[in-house]
Amino acid sequence: MGKRRRARELAVQVLFHIEYNQGDPEEAFELVCTHFESPESVRPFSMDLVKGVVKHRAEIDTRIRKASRNWRLERMSRVDRSVLRLATYEIIFREDIPPKVSIDEAVELGKKFGTDESPAFINGILDNIYNTWVMEKGRPDEPQPE
Repeated sequence: MGKRRRARELAVQVLFHIEYNQGDPEEAFELVCTHFESPESVRPFSMDLVKGVVKHRAEIDTRIRKASRNWRLERMSRVDRSVLRLATYEIIFREDIPPKVSIDEAVELGKKFGTDESPAFINGILDNIYNTWVMEKGRPDEPQPE
């Protein structure tokens, strides 16, 4: 497993922990890292993701709400919410990560941590978020033919 995937797994675990405990993100990060014996090599990228989600959570949640027409954010599983927040942060705020990579990684996280329905659910919402973002910003993640 690649370092970035492991870092994303760690970030989802921390975001999930924050959902339950409403504590300081840095304390939650250290607690989860210790509990799961996370390698030092994945921690910087993972912490960067967690801080980004926490900083932009209001906008992230607004985008998820708009994209999930028949689901209230509060009714989604905490795992799915954590994965969606992480991937939405990457799509909207991380220019260094292609959005389709973020979506693919989120689907894999849904397979690992969520229910049988999580991958399709996550993919559908993130596809909607991505398409809306492209329309707003004109930011496709692949070069356009000339």
